[in-house]
Amino acid sequence: MYGVDRIAHHLVRDRICTDARAVVTGAGSGIGRAFALELARRGGEVVCADIDATRAAETVDLIASTTGRPAHSVECDVADRTQVEALVASSCTVFDGPPTLVINNAGVGIGGRRVGEIGFDDWNWALGINLWGVVHGCELFAPMLRDAGRGGIINVASAAGFAAAPSMAAYNVSKAGVMSLSETLAAELAGSGVAVTVLCPTFVKTNVARDGRITAGSRKLAGRLMQLTGISPDGVAAQTLDAHDLRRLYVVPQLDANIIWHLKRHFPVPYVRGLGLVTRYLPAS
Repeated sequence: MYGVDRIAHHLVRDRICTDARAVVTGAGSGIGRAFALELARRGGEVVCADIDATRAAETVDLIASTTGRPAHSVECDVADRTQVEALVASSCTVFDGPPTLVINNAGVGIGGRRVGEIGFDDWNWALGINLWGVVHGCELFAPMLRDAGRGGIINVASAAGFAAAPSMAAYNVSKAGVMSLSETLAAELAGSGVAVTVLCPTFVKTNVARDGRITAGSRKLAGRLMQLTGISPDGVAAQTLDAHDLRRLYVVPQLDANIIWHLKRHFPVPYVRGLGLVTRYLPAS
């Protein structure tokens, strides 16, 4: 029992997500807003960054009205490195030093077209936000946390990063890149006192499908699946923060995501072939 008590004491003493000085991108809605609110409930001060300044300000108002905790809104397009650099500077000014937690959450949905039909404009748009946005956040914030010797980075990927669903190539590639970046960063930061977690959900009840570049048929299917299997962003945020405090690298919060994870890992060829056959019978985009 002594060993268990020592471990528990260590975890309670060094909880990254309690009283955090946190930066959350894409904090204007969905999972990002849920992260910001949950961090405030845990005693944190949050910089809420979003490409939509109005949405970011709404999150700050929600934090103030529900928790009374300080929060700050920053307009930021994560695909633009100079804007992320400005976010870094603003955050360090607000906190009078580096943040202790960075959540690279901002992302967009895209799907419904096969490779060869997507178009380079959509490829650049999706990778610019979903992948380069996380690259910018990690490249600019990681050295600060490493130098401080403590803190954490949470990157929001998706089960799409390993599921390989057809007609979602741009989204799949962007989220697979976030997973690989997170795994690499975790290896580089091992022993530094800085934890890394990557979140890989399937459907969460957010507006990502509505706001993305998704064909009508795929949007309708995604909406139906979100209603049937989607979970609350509040629950996902709380579960992910708890896992981050336990220094877990992967958070795969749903049963369907876990099933896909194990099928793809243990039966990769039958999985891909079976997935291709199944998608032939889905509604056309």
